[in-house]
Amino acid sequence: MSTKTEFASKIGLIAATVGSAVGLGNVWRFPAEAQANGGSAFLLLYILCVLILGVPVMLAEFSLGRSTRSDSIGAFRKLTPDKPWWIVGATAVVASYLILCFYMVVAGWTLEYLWGSISGELYAGIENLGESEMRGFFNGKMEYYVQSEYRPVMFLSIAIAINIGILLGGVQKGIERLSNILMPVLFVILAVMVVVSLALPGAGAGVTYFLKPDFTKITPISVVNALGQAFFSLSLGMGILITYSSYYPKNTNLMKTSIIVSLLSLLVAVMMGLVIFPAFKSFGLDSEPMQGATLVFVTLPEIFARLPLPQLWSTLFFLLLAVAAITSTISIAEVSIATLQDRLHIGRKKAVLTILLPLAVLSALPSLSFSSLSDIKIFGLTIFDFLDSFSTNILLPLVSLGVCVYIGWILPGKFLRDELTNHGHLHAWPNTIAQQIIRYVAPLLIILVFIYNLL
Repeated sequence: MSTKTEFASKIGLIAATVGSAVGLGNVWRFPAEAQANGGSAFLLLYILCVLILGVPVMLAEFSLGRSTRSDSIGAFRKLTPDKPWWIVGATAVVASYLILCFYMVVAGWTLEYLWGSISGELYAGIENLGESEMRGFFNGKMEYYVQSEYRPVMFLSIAIAINIGILLGGVQKGIERLSNILMPVLFVILAVMVVVSLALPGAGAGVTYFLKPDFTKITPISVVNALGQAFFSLSLGMGILITYSSYYPKNTNLMKTSIIVSLLSLLVAVMMGLVIFPAFKSFGLDSEPMQGATLVFVTLPEIFARLPLPQLWSTLFFLLLAVAAITSTISIAEVSIATLQDRLHIGRKKAVLTILLPLAVLSALPSLSFSSLSDIKIFGLTIFDFLDSFSTNILLPLVSLGVCVYIGWILPGKFLRDELTNHGHLHAWPNTIAQQIIRYVAPLLIILVFIYNLL
Protein backbone atom coordinates (compact mmCIF):
# COMPACT_ATOMS: atom_id res chain seq x y z
CA MET A 1 0.00 0.00 0.00
CA SER A 2 1.22 3.49 -0.85
CA THR A 3 2.57 5.56 2.02
CA LYS A 4 2.35 8.78 0.01
CA THR A 5 1.18 11.72 2.10
CA GLU A 6 -2.38 12.80 1.30
CA PHE A 7 -4.50 15.87 1.94
CA ALA A 8 -6.53 15.16 5.06
CA SER A 9 -9.89 16.54 3.89
CA LYS A 10 -11.82 17.45 0.76
CA ILE A 11 -12.01 21.07 1.89
CA GLY A 12 -8.26 21.17 2.42
CA LEU A 13 -7.67 19.59 -0.98
CA ILE A 14 -9.84 22.21 -2.69
CA ALA A 15 -8.39 25.09 -0.65
CA ALA A 16 -4.81 24.10 -1.46
CA THR A 17 -5.52 23.64 -5.18
CA VAL A 18 -7.43 26.93 -5.41
CA GLY A 19 -4.59 28.62 -3.55
CA SER A 20 -2.16 27.35 -6.16
CA ALA A 21 -4.32 28.76 -8.96
CA VAL A 22 -5.33 32.13 -7.50
CA GLY A 23 -2.49 34.58 -7.91
CA LEU A 24 -1.30 37.59 -9.85
CA GLY A 25 -3.00 36.36 -13.01
CA ASN A 26 -6.37 36.95 -11.34
CA VAL A 27 -5.43 40.15 -9.52
CA TRP A 28 -3.64 42.31 -12.07
CA ARG A 29 -3.63 40.55 -15.42
CA PHE A 30 -7.36 39.90 -15.76
CA PRO A 31 -8.54 43.53 -15.20
CA ALA A 32 -5.96 44.76 -17.72
CA GLU A 33 -7.06 42.22 -20.32
CA ALA A 34 -10.74 42.97 -19.71
CA GLN A 35 -10.15 46.71 -20.10
CA ALA A 36 -8.31 46.23 -23.40
CA ASN A 37 -10.65 43.62 -24.87
CA GLY A 38 -14.22 44.78 -24.40
CA GLY A 39 -15.00 44.23 -20.70
CA SER A 40 -17.31 41.28 -20.24
CA ALA A 41 -16.79 40.31 -23.90
CA PHE A 42 -13.33 39.26 -22.78
CA LEU A 43 -14.82 37.72 -19.63
CA LEU A 44 -17.07 35.51 -21.77
CA LEU A 45 -14.09 34.48 -23.90
CA TYR A 46 -12.11 33.76 -20.74
CA ILE A 47 -14.89 31.57 -19.33
CA LEU A 48 -15.09 29.62 -22.59
CA CYS A 49 -11.32 29.14 -22.60
CA VAL A 50 -11.35 27.92 -19.00
CA LEU A 51 -14.03 25.37 -19.87
CA ILE A 52 -12.57 24.32 -23.24
CA LEU A 53 -8.86 24.45 -22.40
CA GLY A 54 -8.46 24.86 -18.66
CA VAL A 55 -10.63 22.07 -17.28
CA PRO A 56 -9.47 19.34 -19.75
CA VAL A 57 -5.77 20.16 -19.33
CA MET A 58 -6.28 20.28 -15.57
CA LEU A 59 -7.90 16.84 -15.73
CA ALA A 60 -4.95 15.53 -17.72
CA GLU A 61 -2.49 16.78 -15.10
CA PHE A 62 -4.67 15.54 -12.23
CA SER A 63 -4.85 12.06 -13.78
CA LEU A 64 -1.05 11.88 -14.09
CA GLY A 65 -0.41 12.92 -10.50
CA ARG A 66 -3.06 10.89 -8.70
CA SER A 67 -2.53 7.71 -10.69
CA THR A 68 1.23 7.59 -10.16
CA ARG A 69 1.45 9.24 -6.71
CA SER A 70 4.66 10.80 -7.93
CA ASP A 71 6.35 14.09 -8.83
CA SER A 72 6.25 15.69 -12.29
CA ILE A 73 9.18 13.66 -13.60
CA GLY A 74 8.29 10.43 -11.83
CA ALA A 75 4.72 10.48 -13.17
CA PHE A 76 5.97 10.06 -16.74
CA ARG A 77 8.71 7.60 -15.74
CA LYS A 78 6.23 5.31 -13.99
CA LEU A 79 3.79 5.21 -16.89
CA THR A 80 6.33 4.96 -19.73
CA PRO A 81 9.65 3.97 -18.15
CA ASP A 82 11.42 3.19 -21.42
CA LYS A 83 10.50 6.41 -23.25
CA PRO A 84 11.82 9.96 -22.83
CA TRP A 85 8.47 11.53 -21.94
CA TRP A 86 9.88 12.39 -18.53
CA ILE A 87 11.45 15.40 -20.28
CA VAL A 88 7.99 17.00 -20.27
CA GLY A 89 7.90 16.70 -16.49
CA ALA A 90 11.47 17.97 -16.19
CA THR A 91 10.56 21.02 -18.27
CA ALA A 92 7.68 21.70 -15.87
CA VAL A 93 10.09 21.60 -12.94
CA VAL A 94 12.48 24.02 -14.64
CA ALA A 95 9.62 26.36 -15.58
CA SER A 96 8.21 26.33 -12.06
CA TYR A 97 11.58 27.17 -10.50
CA LEU A 98 12.13 30.06 -12.91
CA ILE A 99 8.65 31.34 -12.08
CA LEU A 100 9.40 30.91 -8.38
CA CYS A 101 12.42 33.21 -8.70
CA PHE A 102 10.43 36.23 -9.86
CA TYR A 103 7.17 35.35 -8.08
CA MET A 104 9.07 35.37 -4.80
CA VAL A 105 10.37 38.84 -5.66
CA VAL A 106 6.79 40.06 -6.15
CA ALA A 107 5.80 38.40 -2.87
CA GLY A 108 8.54 40.45 -1.20
CA TRP A 109 7.25 43.65 -2.78
CA THR A 110 3.75 42.78 -1.58
CA LEU A 111 4.93 42.29 2.01
CA GLU A 112 6.81 45.57 1.76
CA TYR A 113 3.66 47.40 0.67
CA LEU A 114 1.64 45.62 3.34
CA TRP A 115 4.05 46.87 6.00
CA GLY A 116 4.03 50.35 4.48
CA SER A 117 0.22 50.33 4.64
CA ILE A 118 0.07 49.11 8.25
CA SER A 119 2.73 51.55 9.48
CA GLY A 120 1.34 54.46 7.46
CA GLU A 121 4.67 54.98 5.73
CA LEU A 122 3.12 54.44 2.30
CA TYR A 123 0.86 57.46 2.80
CA ALA A 124 3.19 59.68 4.79
CA GLY A 125 3.37 63.09 3.13
CA ILE A 126 0.18 63.03 1.04
CA GLU A 127 -1.73 65.46 3.27
CA ASN A 128 -0.83 68.58 1.30
CA LEU A 129 -0.78 67.04 -2.19
CA GLY A 130 -3.25 67.85 -4.91
CA GLU A 131 -4.86 65.12 -7.02
CA SER A 132 -2.57 65.93 -9.94
CA GLU A 133 0.46 65.25 -7.74
CA MET A 134 -0.69 61.87 -6.45
CA ARG A 135 0.59 59.81 -9.40
CA GLY A 136 4.12 61.20 -9.15
CA PHE A 137 4.08 60.65 -5.39
CA PHE A 138 3.20 56.94 -5.65
CA ASN A 139 5.55 56.43 -8.60
CA GLY A 140 8.29 57.72 -6.30
CA LYS A 141 7.14 55.35 -3.55
CA MET A 142 7.28 52.39 -5.92
CA GLU A 143 10.78 53.32 -7.03
CA TYR A 144 11.88 53.59 -3.40
CA TYR A 145 10.20 50.36 -2.31
CA VAL A 146 11.28 48.26 -5.30
CA GLN A 147 14.65 49.62 -6.33
CA SER A 148 16.40 50.67 -3.13
CA GLU A 149 19.45 48.57 -2.38
CA TYR A 150 18.59 46.80 0.88
CA ARG A 151 14.91 47.30 1.65
CA PRO A 152 13.41 44.94 -0.99
CA VAL A 153 16.09 42.37 -0.16
CA MET A 154 14.92 42.34 3.47
CA PHE A 155 11.29 41.75 2.53
CA LEU A 156 12.25 39.13 -0.06
CA SER A 157 14.12 37.31 2.71
CA ILE A 158 11.00 37.48 4.89
CA ALA A 159 8.89 36.02 2.06
CA ILE A 160 11.39 33.18 1.65
CA ALA A 161 11.43 32.56 5.42
CA ILE A 162 7.61 32.36 5.47
CA ASN A 163 7.70 29.82 2.64
CA ILE A 164 10.34 27.74 4.40
CA GLY A 165 8.31 27.74 7.63
CA ILE A 166 5.14 26.60 5.87
CA LEU A 167 6.76 24.02 3.62
CA LEU A 168 8.71 22.44 6.46
CA GLY A 169 5.32 21.63 7.98
CA GLY A 170 4.66 19.24 5.11
CA VAL A 171 1.52 18.65 3.10
CA GLN A 172 -1.05 18.41 5.89
CA LYS A 173 0.41 20.53 8.69
CA GLY A 174 1.93 23.09 6.34
CA ILE A 175 0.28 23.51 2.94
CA GLU A 176 -3.20 22.24 3.79
CA ARG A 177 -3.47 23.91 7.20
CA LEU A 178 -2.33 27.25 5.79
CA SER A 179 -4.69 27.01 2.80
CA ASN A 180 -7.66 26.22 5.06
CA ILE A 181 -7.01 29.51 6.87
CA LEU A 182 -5.83 31.82 4.11
CA MET A 183 -8.25 31.03 1.29
CA PRO A 184 -11.37 31.96 3.34
CA VAL A 185 -9.50 35.10 4.46
CA LEU A 186 -8.81 35.98 0.81
CA PHE A 187 -12.47 35.65 -0.20
CA VAL A 188 -13.70 37.62 2.84
CA ILE A 189 -11.28 40.49 2.14
CA LEU A 190 -12.19 40.45 -1.53
CA ALA A 191 -15.91 40.59 -0.68
CA VAL A 192 -15.31 43.58 1.61
CA MET A 193 -13.33 45.35 -1.11
CA VAL A 194 -16.15 44.72 -3.62
CA VAL A 195 -18.72 46.25 -1.25
CA VAL A 196 -16.52 49.31 -0.64
CA SER A 197 -15.87 49.80 -4.36
CA LEU A 198 -19.55 49.44 -5.28
CA ALA A 199 -20.45 52.08 -2.67
CA LEU A 200 -18.30 54.75 -4.37
CA PRO A 201 -19.99 57.62 -6.21
CA GLY A 202 -20.47 56.69 -9.87
CA ALA A 203 -19.56 53.05 -9.24
CA GLY A 204 -22.53 51.90 -11.31
CA ALA A 205 -20.94 53.28 -14.47
CA GLY A 206 -17.83 51.22 -13.72
CA VAL A 207 -19.91 48.07 -13.26
CA THR A 208 -21.65 48.78 -16.56
CA TYR A 209 -18.30 49.33 -18.27
CA PHE A 210 -17.06 45.98 -16.95
CA LEU A 211 -20.18 43.87 -17.44
CA LYS A 212 -21.54 45.34 -20.68
CA PRO A 213 -19.78 43.47 -23.49
CA ASP A 214 -18.17 45.42 -26.30
CA PHE A 215 -17.73 42.81 -29.00
CA THR A 216 -16.21 45.37 -31.39
CA LYS A 217 -12.98 45.09 -29.40
CA ILE A 218 -12.75 41.33 -29.85
CA THR A 219 -10.04 40.32 -32.29
CA PRO A 220 -8.10 37.11 -32.90
CA ILE A 221 -5.50 38.49 -30.50
CA SER A 222 -8.23 38.81 -27.85
CA VAL A 223 -8.95 35.10 -28.21
CA VAL A 224 -5.27 34.27 -27.80
CA ASN A 225 -5.05 36.55 -24.76
CA ALA A 226 -8.08 34.83 -23.23
CA LEU A 227 -6.41 31.46 -23.80
CA GLY A 228 -3.24 32.74 -22.18
CA GLN A 229 -5.22 34.14 -19.24
CA ALA A 230 -6.91 30.79 -18.66
CA PHE A 231 -3.56 29.09 -19.00
CA PHE A 232 -1.77 31.31 -16.48
CA SER A 233 -4.58 31.74 -13.94
CA LEU A 234 -5.10 27.98 -13.52
CA SER A 235 -1.37 27.18 -13.10
CA LEU A 236 -1.32 24.87 -16.11
CA GLY A 237 2.01 23.52 -17.29
CA MET A 238 3.92 24.30 -14.10
CA GLY A 239 3.83 20.82 -12.60
CA ILE A 240 1.78 22.17 -9.67
CA LEU A 241 -1.37 20.26 -10.53
CA ILE A 242 0.54 17.01 -11.09
CA THR A 243 2.33 17.47 -7.77
CA TYR A 244 -0.74 18.44 -5.73
CA SER A 245 -2.90 15.71 -7.26
CA SER A 246 -0.29 13.14 -6.19
CA TYR A 247 -1.49 14.00 -2.65
CA TYR A 248 -5.16 13.42 -3.55
CA PRO A 249 -6.91 10.40 -2.04
CA LYS A 250 -7.71 7.73 -4.63
CA ASN A 251 -11.47 8.37 -4.34
CA THR A 252 -11.20 12.07 -5.24
CA ASN A 253 -13.66 13.11 -7.94
CA LEU A 254 -11.27 14.74 -10.40
CA MET A 255 -13.98 16.22 -12.64
CA LYS A 256 -15.78 17.86 -9.73
CA THR A 257 -12.50 19.13 -8.28
CA SER A 258 -11.40 20.68 -11.58
CA ILE A 259 -14.74 22.46 -12.03
CA ILE A 260 -14.79 23.81 -8.47
CA VAL A 261 -11.21 25.07 -8.73
CA SER A 262 -11.88 26.67 -12.11
CA LEU A 263 -15.10 28.36 -10.94
CA LEU A 264 -13.46 29.74 -7.79
CA SER A 265 -10.56 31.05 -9.83
CA LEU A 266 -13.05 32.70 -12.20
CA LEU A 267 -14.91 34.14 -9.20
CA VAL A 268 -11.76 35.81 -7.92
CA ALA A 269 -11.12 37.38 -11.33
CA VAL A 270 -14.70 38.69 -11.56
CA MET A 271 -14.59 40.06 -8.01
CA MET A 272 -11.32 41.84 -8.80
CA GLY A 273 -13.07 43.40 -11.78
CA LEU A 274 -15.85 44.59 -9.48
CA VAL A 275 -13.23 46.13 -7.20
CA ILE A 276 -11.14 47.87 -9.84
CA PHE A 277 -13.54 49.06 -12.57
CA PRO A 278 -15.98 50.93 -10.26
CA ALA A 279 -13.06 52.55 -8.42
CA PHE A 280 -11.40 53.62 -11.67
CA LYS A 281 -14.65 55.08 -12.99
CA SER A 282 -15.45 56.82 -9.71
CA PHE A 283 -12.15 58.68 -9.68
CA GLY A 284 -12.02 59.38 -13.41
CA LEU A 285 -9.16 56.97 -14.11
CA ASP A 286 -11.01 54.69 -16.51
CA SER A 287 -9.18 56.08 -19.55
CA GLU A 288 -5.80 55.04 -18.11
CA PRO A 289 -4.37 51.64 -19.10
CA MET A 290 -4.26 49.05 -16.32
CA GLN A 291 -0.69 47.84 -16.41
CA GLY A 292 0.47 45.02 -14.16
CA ALA A 293 2.73 46.20 -11.39
CA THR A 294 1.82 49.86 -11.98
CA LEU A 295 -1.87 49.02 -11.43
CA VAL A 296 -1.16 47.29 -8.13
CA PHE A 297 1.66 49.40 -6.69
CA VAL A 298 0.84 52.88 -8.04
CA THR A 299 -2.74 53.29 -9.24
CA LEU A 300 -4.54 51.38 -6.47
CA PRO A 301 -2.62 53.12 -3.63
CA GLU A 302 -3.55 56.39 -5.34
CA ILE A 303 -7.22 55.35 -5.28
CA PHE A 304 -6.99 54.31 -1.62
CA ALA A 305 -5.46 57.70 -0.81
CA ARG A 306 -8.64 59.37 -2.05
CA LEU A 307 -10.85 57.29 0.23
CA PRO A 308 -11.59 57.80 3.91
CA LEU A 309 -9.29 55.58 6.01
CA PRO A 310 -6.76 54.91 3.20
CA GLN A 311 -4.49 52.85 5.48
CA LEU A 312 -7.32 50.43 6.24
CA TRP A 313 -8.23 49.76 2.60
CA SER A 314 -4.60 49.62 1.53
CA THR A 315 -3.81 47.18 4.33
CA LEU A 316 -6.74 44.94 3.38
CA PHE A 317 -5.78 44.96 -0.29
CA PHE A 318 -2.12 44.17 0.22
CA LEU A 319 -3.04 41.51 2.78
CA LEU A 320 -5.21 39.96 0.06
CA LEU A 321 -2.34 40.19 -2.42
CA ALA A 322 0.08 38.74 0.14
CA VAL A 323 -2.24 35.77 0.70
CA ALA A 324 -2.43 35.15 -3.05
CA ALA A 325 1.35 35.49 -3.39
CA ILE A 326 2.20 33.18 -0.48
CA THR A 327 -0.24 30.42 -1.47
CA SER A 328 1.14 30.62 -5.01
CA THR A 329 4.82 30.56 -4.03
CA ILE A 330 4.42 27.56 -1.73
CA SER A 331 2.66 25.62 -4.49
CA ILE A 332 5.31 26.55 -7.07
CA ALA A 333 8.13 25.64 -4.68
CA GLU A 334 6.45 22.33 -3.83
CA VAL A 335 6.99 21.16 -7.42
CA SER A 336 10.78 21.21 -7.02
CA ILE A 337 10.66 20.00 -3.41
CA ALA A 338 8.56 16.94 -4.33
CA THR A 339 10.90 16.22 -7.25
CA LEU A 340 13.97 16.24 -5.00
CA GLN A 341 12.24 14.04 -2.45
CA ASP A 342 11.09 11.46 -4.99
CA ARG A 343 14.10 11.48 -7.33
CA LEU A 344 16.90 11.72 -4.74
CA HIS A 345 15.05 10.02 -1.86
CA ILE A 346 15.95 12.74 0.62
CA GLY A 347 13.99 14.06 3.59
CA ARG A 348 11.57 16.95 3.34
CA LYS A 349 13.67 19.34 5.44
CA LYS A 350 16.71 18.87 3.23
CA ALA A 351 14.61 19.25 0.07
CA VAL A 352 12.94 22.47 1.29
CA LEU A 353 16.23 24.06 2.29
CA THR A 354 17.93 22.95 -0.95
CA ILE A 355 15.26 24.69 -3.02
CA LEU A 356 14.74 27.87 -1.01
CA LEU A 357 18.02 28.66 0.73
CA PRO A 358 19.83 29.52 -2.52
CA LEU A 359 17.22 32.20 -3.13
CA ALA A 360 17.80 33.57 0.36
CA VAL A 361 21.57 33.59 -0.11
CA LEU A 362 21.32 35.37 -3.46
CA SER A 363 18.90 37.93 -2.05
CA ALA A 364 21.39 38.80 0.69
CA LEU A 365 24.14 39.79 -1.76
CA PRO A 366 24.25 43.58 -2.19
CA SER A 367 25.77 43.12 -5.64
CA LEU A 368 22.48 41.51 -6.69
CA SER A 369 20.29 44.39 -5.58
CA PHE A 370 17.12 45.07 -7.54
CA SER A 371 18.50 48.23 -9.07
CA SER A 372 21.56 46.41 -10.43
CA LEU A 373 19.55 43.40 -11.63
CA SER A 374 17.19 45.69 -13.52
CA ASP A 375 20.17 46.89 -15.56
CA ILE A 376 20.83 43.36 -16.89
CA LYS A 377 19.18 42.94 -20.29
CA ILE A 378 18.40 39.66 -22.09
CA PHE A 379 16.95 40.12 -25.58
CA GLY A 380 16.08 43.66 -24.56
CA LEU A 381 14.21 42.58 -21.42
CA THR A 382 15.19 42.95 -17.77
CA ILE A 383 16.15 39.69 -16.12
CA PHE A 384 12.79 39.52 -14.30
CA ASP A 385 10.78 40.23 -17.47
CA PHE A 386 12.84 37.64 -19.34
CA LEU A 387 12.21 34.96 -16.70
CA ASP A 388 8.50 35.81 -16.76
CA SER A 389 8.26 35.84 -20.56
CA PHE A 390 10.41 32.76 -21.22
CA SER A 391 8.69 30.58 -18.65
CA THR A 392 5.07 31.63 -19.19
CA ASN A 393 5.18 32.14 -22.97
CA ILE A 394 7.49 29.29 -23.99
CA LEU A 395 7.91 26.62 -21.32
CA LEU A 396 4.36 26.42 -19.95
CA PRO A 397 2.68 25.97 -23.35
CA LEU A 398 5.28 23.33 -24.27
CA VAL A 399 4.58 21.40 -21.07
CA SER A 400 0.80 21.56 -21.50
CA LEU A 401 1.10 20.51 -25.13
CA GLY A 402 3.28 17.60 -24.07
CA VAL A 403 0.78 16.56 -21.38
CA CYS A 404 -2.14 16.64 -23.84
CA VAL A 405 -0.29 14.65 -26.49
CA TYR A 406 0.88 12.17 -23.85
CA ILE A 407 -2.57 11.61 -22.34
CA GLY A 408 -4.44 11.79 -25.64
CA TRP A 409 -2.16 9.84 -27.94
CA ILE A 410 0.57 7.93 -26.07
CA LEU A 411 -1.27 6.39 -23.13
CA PRO A 412 -4.17 4.02 -23.84
CA GLY A 413 -7.65 5.60 -23.76
CA LYS A 414 -8.49 3.39 -20.81
CA PHE A 415 -6.07 5.34 -18.62
CA LEU A 416 -8.00 8.62 -18.62
CA ARG A 417 -11.35 6.83 -18.54
CA ASP A 418 -10.34 4.92 -15.42
CA GLU A 419 -9.02 8.03 -13.71
CA LEU A 420 -12.08 10.17 -14.43
CA THR A 421 -14.54 7.45 -13.41
CA ASN A 422 -12.43 6.23 -10.45
CA HIS A 423 -12.28 2.86 -12.18
CA GLY A 424 -16.00 2.67 -12.91
CA HIS A 425 -17.37 4.18 -9.69
CA LEU A 426 -18.36 7.54 -11.26
CA HIS A 427 -20.36 8.52 -14.34
CA ALA A 428 -18.50 7.87 -17.58
CA TRP A 429 -20.18 10.41 -19.89
CA PRO A 430 -17.82 13.37 -19.19
CA ASN A 431 -14.86 11.17 -20.10
CA THR A 432 -15.63 11.08 -23.82
CA ILE A 433 -15.90 14.86 -24.09
CA ALA A 434 -12.77 15.49 -22.04
CA GLN A 435 -10.78 12.89 -23.94
CA GLN A 436 -11.66 14.33 -27.35
CA ILE A 437 -10.79 17.86 -26.20
CA ILE A 438 -7.45 16.68 -24.80
CA ARG A 439 -6.63 14.81 -28.03
CA TYR A 440 -7.71 17.35 -30.62
CA VAL A 441 -8.90 20.75 -29.37
CA ALA A 442 -6.48 21.57 -26.55
CA PRO A 443 -3.29 20.85 -28.58
CA LEU A 444 -4.46 23.09 -31.42
CA LEU A 445 -5.33 25.94 -29.03
CA ILE A 446 -2.03 25.60 -27.18
CA ILE A 447 -0.10 25.66 -30.47
CA LEU A 448 -2.00 28.83 -31.37
CA VAL A 449 -0.98 30.48 -28.09
CA PHE A 450 2.59 29.28 -28.52
CA ILE A 451 2.95 30.65 -32.05
CA TYR A 452 1.42 33.97 -31.03
CA ASN A 453 3.82 34.26 -28.09
CA LEU A 454 6.79 33.56 -30.34
CA LEU A 455 5.68 36.22 -32.79
